[in-house]
Amino acid sequence: MKIIIIATTLLVPILMLYLQHNSDKTRHFFNAMAVISSIVFGSIAATSIYQIIVDDAVFMTTIHAVFLNPLFLVAGAYMGVFLIYQLMYFTFYDT
Repeated sequence: MKIIIIATTLLVPILMLYLQHNSDKTRHFFNAMAVISSIVFGSIAATSIYQIIVDDAVFMTTIHAVFLNPLFLVAGAYMGVFLIYQLMYFTFYDT
Protein backbone atom coordinates (compact mmCIF):
# COMPACT_ATOMS: atom_id res chain seq x y z
CA MET A 1 0.00 0.00 0.00
CA LYS A 2 2.87 2.37 0.78
CA ILE A 3 4.30 1.90 -2.70
CA ILE A 4 0.92 2.74 -4.26
CA ILE A 5 0.67 5.93 -2.20
CA ILE A 6 4.20 7.02 -3.14
CA ALA A 7 3.68 6.17 -6.83
CA THR A 8 0.38 8.04 -6.89
CA THR A 9 2.00 11.03 -5.20
CA LEU A 10 4.47 11.21 -8.09
CA LEU A 11 2.35 10.12 -11.05
CA VAL A 12 -0.76 12.23 -10.46
CA PRO A 13 1.12 15.58 -10.36
CA ILE A 14 3.03 14.58 -13.51
CA LEU A 15 -0.29 13.79 -15.21
CA MET A 16 -1.71 17.12 -14.00
CA LEU A 17 1.36 18.91 -15.37
CA TYR A 18 0.91 17.24 -18.75
CA LEU A 19 -2.82 18.04 -18.88
CA GLN A 20 -2.39 21.70 -17.94
CA HIS A 21 0.34 22.07 -20.55
CA ASN A 22 -2.21 21.16 -23.22
CA SER A 23 -5.11 23.30 -21.95
CA ASP A 24 -5.45 26.51 -19.94
CA LYS A 25 -8.94 25.42 -18.87
CA THR A 26 -7.43 22.42 -17.13
CA ARG A 27 -5.08 24.66 -15.16
CA HIS A 28 -8.01 26.82 -14.05
CA PHE A 29 -9.94 23.68 -13.08
CA PHE A 30 -7.03 22.42 -10.94
CA ASN A 31 -6.74 25.82 -9.25
CA ALA A 32 -10.50 26.02 -8.59
CA MET A 33 -10.45 22.52 -7.10
CA ALA A 34 -7.57 23.57 -4.84
CA VAL A 35 -9.55 26.56 -3.58
CA ILE A 36 -12.59 24.38 -2.89
CA SER A 37 -10.43 21.74 -1.18
CA SER A 38 -8.80 24.39 1.00
CA ILE A 39 -12.18 25.73 2.07
CA VAL A 40 -13.53 22.25 2.84
CA PHE A 41 -10.35 21.18 4.66
CA GLY A 42 -10.19 24.36 6.73
CA SER A 43 -13.89 24.36 7.54
CA ILE A 44 -13.89 20.76 8.75
CA ALA A 45 -10.77 21.33 10.85
CA ALA A 46 -12.09 24.58 12.33
CA THR A 47 -15.54 23.21 13.17
CA SER A 48 -14.02 20.09 14.73
CA ILE A 49 -11.72 22.15 16.94
CA TYR A 50 -14.57 24.52 17.82
CA GLN A 51 -16.79 21.60 18.83
CA ILE A 52 -14.04 20.21 21.05
CA ILE A 53 -13.65 23.57 22.78
CA VAL A 54 -17.42 23.95 23.25
CA ASP A 55 -17.76 20.41 24.61
CA ASP A 56 -14.70 20.89 26.83
CA ALA A 57 -13.49 17.52 25.59
CA VAL A 58 -10.05 16.02 25.88
CA PHE A 59 -8.34 17.57 22.88
CA MET A 60 -5.76 14.97 21.86
CA THR A 61 -8.11 12.01 21.83
CA THR A 62 -11.15 13.72 20.33
CA ILE A 63 -9.49 15.64 17.51
CA HIS A 64 -8.34 12.44 15.85
CA ALA A 65 -11.96 11.70 14.93
CA VAL A 66 -11.60 14.29 12.15
CA PHE A 67 -9.38 11.79 10.32
CA LEU A 68 -12.42 9.52 9.95
CA ASN A 69 -14.16 12.11 7.78
CA PRO A 70 -13.69 11.02 4.13
CA LEU A 71 -14.28 14.55 2.81
CA PHE A 72 -11.49 15.84 5.03
CA LEU A 73 -9.14 13.13 3.77
CA VAL A 74 -9.98 13.68 0.10
CA ALA A 75 -9.58 17.46 0.39
CA GLY A 76 -6.26 17.07 2.18
CA ALA A 77 -5.01 14.53 -0.34
CA TYR A 78 -5.88 16.81 -3.25
CA MET A 79 -4.13 19.74 -1.59
CA GLY A 80 -1.01 17.61 -1.15
CA VAL A 81 -0.99 16.47 -4.77
CA PHE A 82 -1.77 20.00 -5.94
CA LEU A 83 1.18 21.39 -3.98
CA ILE A 84 3.54 18.94 -5.67
CA TYR A 85 2.00 19.81 -9.05
CA GLN A 86 2.54 23.53 -8.38
CA LEU A 87 6.14 22.96 -7.36
CA MET A 88 6.73 20.99 -10.56
CA TYR A 89 5.03 23.70 -12.61
CA PHE A 90 7.16 26.46 -11.12
CA THR A 91 10.29 24.36 -11.55
CA PHE A 92 9.75 23.48 -15.21
CA TYR A 93 7.68 26.32 -16.68
CA ASP A 94 8.05 29.47 -14.61
CA THR A 95 11.21 31.36 -15.52
